[in-house]
Amino acid sequence: MESFVAEPSFAPAGDAVRLELASRCGALAAYLASADVTDVVVNGASGLWFDRGSGLVRDPLWNVPEAELRQLATRLIALGGRHVDEATPCVDVRLPGGIRVHAVLPPVSTTGTLLSIRVPRTGLLDLGALHRTGMLGDDARMRMLHRAVARRTNVLITGAAGSGKTTLLAALLGEADPADRIVAIEDVAELRINHPHVVSLESRQANLEGAGRIGLEQLLREALRMRPDRLVLGECRGAEIRELLAALNTGHDGGAGTLHANSLADVPARLEALGALAGMTAEAVGRQSVSAIGLVLHLERDGGRRRLAQVGQLALTNGRLDVIAEGA
Repeated sequence: MESFVAEPSFAPAGDAVRLELASRCGALAAYLASADVTDVVVNGASGLWFDRGSGLVRDPLWNVPEAELRQLATRLIALGGRHVDEATPCVDVRLPGGIRVHAVLPPVSTTGTLLSIRVPRTGLLDLGALHRTGMLGDDARMRMLHRAVARRTNVLITGAAGSGKTTLLAALLGEADPADRIVAIEDVAELRINHPHVVSLESRQANLEGAGRIGLEQLLREALRMRPDRLVLGECRGAEIRELLAALNTGHDGGAGTLHANSLADVPARLEALGALAGMTAEAVGRQSVSAIGLVLHLERDGGRRRLAQVGQLALTNGRLDVIAEGA
């Protein structure tokens, strides 16, 4: 195990918002300010792990009592404009500077207060930069991605947590025509798109009285009234799949979204499962998905290295949703 040592180069001077925020985060300040940390997870009294791009590493020097950790979690969630308590023990927020925080309190967590923090890289990566890291594969793959954007192909990016789905989605959207109006819908806004015309909508949890919730399904319906040239769903994980497929099937091309899936072959089952949450039959999900989604990009993380592992297209096989891998 290695103890955490902040890199001499902290976040760039231009990222003053992030540095100021880190200074208010107590024992987590050094981790959030460091320029190379991408993730921090705290497992109650069990310890803290951080990721500098090569996988999670435990910091043996971390020693924060549960009471202090709970206060810290409450403070972080409050900085994002939400509340966490026994009545609402699981909360996800976005902080200034793009930092995303998920907190879980006891008794839902049986191991103490849990924090999962995603720290965005300070720079905006375009497709060219991702290609130079080796993430996108050969030049033919790069040309294929450029064609998909230019032809306004609806794209679904899949992969496990931490595989780079949001990073690739933002890079693809950054290649869109500057005249396009991009409307992005997210549960917690974390897309950072290098494009002159981006509108971002973020879901909202209910207040203390249980009122005021605005879910992704409603935001998708609102987005359709906002003249989007490209409609983007940051992460599809529930019944909002119905609204997304309906939108992409009614002339809103050039759209994109992400989906958690462990392999390209798992994508049809994941889409069917989400469709079931919206009351859709497997057959309906299959027909609408094949019509709506033109390209599936599956990412994997291998030894800390993120890569575009597979490319596929959705198809119907004996009336059920299937995916055909590139080269198959």
